[in-house]
Amino acid sequence: MKVLKKIYTSPLIQVIIVGVVCLLTSGMYNALSGMGGGGQLDTTVASNASVALYTCFSIGGLLAGPIVNKLGPSISLILGGSTYALYSGSLLYYNHHKSEAFTVISGAILGFGAALLWTGQGAIMLSYPTEENKGKYIGLFWVIFNMGGVLGSLIPIGLNWHQVNSGSVNDGTYIAFLVLMAGGAVLSAALLPPHKVTHDDGTPVKLQQFPKWKDEIIGVAKLFFNWKMLALAPMFLASNWFYAYQFNVVNANYFNVRTRAFNNLWYWAAQILGALVFGKFLDTTLLKRKNRGLVGLLILLVTVMATWIGGLFFQLTFTRVHNITGSDIYDSKYAEKLILYIAYGMNDAMYQIYAYWIMGALSNDVNELARFTGFYKTIQSAGGAISWRIDTLGISFLDELIICWILLAVAFPGALAVALRVKETNNEGREKQIVKEISEKAIV
Repeated sequence: MKVLKKIYTSPLIQVIIVGVVCLLTSGMYNALSGMGGGGQLDTTVASNASVALYTCFSIGGLLAGPIVNKLGPSISLILGGSTYALYSGSLLYYNHHKSEAFTVISGAILGFGAALLWTGQGAIMLSYPTEENKGKYIGLFWVIFNMGGVLGSLIPIGLNWHQVNSGSVNDGTYIAFLVLMAGGAVLSAALLPPHKVTHDDGTPVKLQQFPKWKDEIIGVAKLFFNWKMLALAPMFLASNWFYAYQFNVVNANYFNVRTRAFNNLWYWAAQILGALVFGKFLDTTLLKRKNRGLVGLLILLVTVMATWIGGLFFQLTFTRVHNITGSDIYDSKYAEKLILYIAYGMNDAMYQIYAYWIMGALSNDVNELARFTGFYKTIQSAGGAISWRIDTLGISFLDELIICWILLAVAFPGALAVALRVKETNNEGREKQIVKEISEKAIV
C-alpha cells in the first residue's frame, strides 16, 4: 500500500490525471470546434458562442487564480469540466431547435468554467514537477491532452464519413462528446490536494497559506505591473488568436464535413509530435536553462515563419467571395493542404509549450503559478474573443491571415527579453530544506 500511495502522490500520476481530465473535456471541445463552426454548416452561431466564451474566459482568468488557490485544483476542475458538457448539449439542442441564445449563453458559461479548469491545470503542471522535469511534464500533459483532439476527431469521422456534402454533424456526434466531457468532470475528483503531493526529490509541493481575498486580488493586480508578464503578453495574446482563422477560414470554409474531421485528426496528432519533441528539448541537459530558452525560441521563430509563409501561398488560392467550400479528401493536391494543416497544429503545440515553459522557469510556487496561468489565460482569451469576433464581421480571409501572422511575429521580442533573464534555478530555498532534512536524518 505504501508503494501505491507513493506512486499516487507523485507529480507524474497527478499530471497524467489532469491530462486525462483535459483530454475528456477541453480536448473533446477542441475536436468539436476544430471542425469549424462546432460541426455546423453555418459557422456564425458557433463563432458568436466563441466570442462569448473567450470574453468570459478573459474575465474569469483574472479571478480564477485566487479561486483555484482557495478551492484547490480538484474542485476547480470538477466545476470547470462540467461546463464543457453543457456546451456540447447546447449544440445538440441547436440541431433541433435552432436556438442561438442557448448556445451563446452556454459558451459564456463555458468561458468561466474553462478559466477554472485551465488555471487549476496550469498550477499543477508547472508547480508539481522539479525544474529539470518541467519541459518533460508539460510535453507529457500536451500529448495526453491532444489525444482528446485525435480520439475526438474519430467520432465525427466514423459517424459522418459518408456525408460528402457541406453539412452539419449528426446528433450521435454531440451525444458522444457530451458523455465524454461529463466523464472528465467526474474524473477530476481523483486529483489530490497540493499538500499531499511530493516532488520527485522527496520534498513537498511548495504551497503558501491562502491569504486574505484582498491580498490575493492585490497579487493578481500586481501582474499588470510585472514587466516579465507584460513582455510575455503579446505571446499570450497570439497563442489562440489563429484558431478562428485555421478552424473557420481554412477548415470549415474550404472542406466538406468528413474532410474537416479528417484534417482535425491530423491537426491534433501533429500537436502530440510537437509536444513530445519540443518538450523534451526544453529539458535537455546539454544546454543551460537560459540557453535552452533562447535556442527553443529561435526554433519556434523559424517554424512559425515557415508555416505561415506556406499558409499565405495557400490563402491566395481562394477568398471569402470566391470560396471552394466542399473540397474532399480525394481531390487532387489534397495532400499539400493536409501538410499545411499538420504544420499549423505542430506550431500551436510548440508555441503554447514554450509559453508554459517560460512561465514555469520564473517560479516554483503553486500559488504564484496559478496567478501566472490565470493571467496567461486572460490575455489569451481576450485575443480569442477578438479574433472570433473579427471572423464574424466578414473581413477578407487574407486580412485574417495577415493579422494572425503579425501578432505571432510581434510576440518574439518580448519573449526574448524574458528568456535572456531566466535563472538556472529557483530552488535556493528548497536546496537548503533538502540539506536540513538530510542532516536531521544523519543525526538520527
